[in-house]
Amino acid sequence: METFAVRTGQRSEMVDITREVAEIVRRSGIEHGHCVVFVPHTTAGVTINEHADPDVAADMIDVLDRIVPWNGPYRHTEGNTAAHVKASLTGASATIIVENNSLRLGTWQGIFFCEYDGPRSRNVWVSFVATP
Repeated sequence: METFAVRTGQRSEMVDITREVAEIVRRSGIEHGHCVVFVPHTTAGVTINEHADPDVAADMIDVLDRIVPWNGPYRHTEGNTAAHVKASLTGASATIIVENNSLRLGTWQGIFFCEYDGPRSRNVWVSFVATP
């Protein structure tokens, strides 16, 4: 397993981490299997989506803000309930096929760290399951 840090600069932000994960896969030497990307935070997530057009990530943040507004009738006293809900909607992990020591992503796909309670310094964990 490898860990790397992500520093976010906004309250809500999607950071493309595809290059970092691809480099970890390359260094691992794993030829075939699965790469698991996990975010050990309750107000952040990880997702796979289009990374060719940055407007897609911005639109996703805007839609999540409309679906789960920051100000609501929430009971959690820290004031970040919306971030917890968004993290649950996004999920804490993504699994990507590894083939020939490379991530097997679609043409337009990228891996995104999703910050919902920033700015912060966060961690991403990457682990592997090798297959013959």
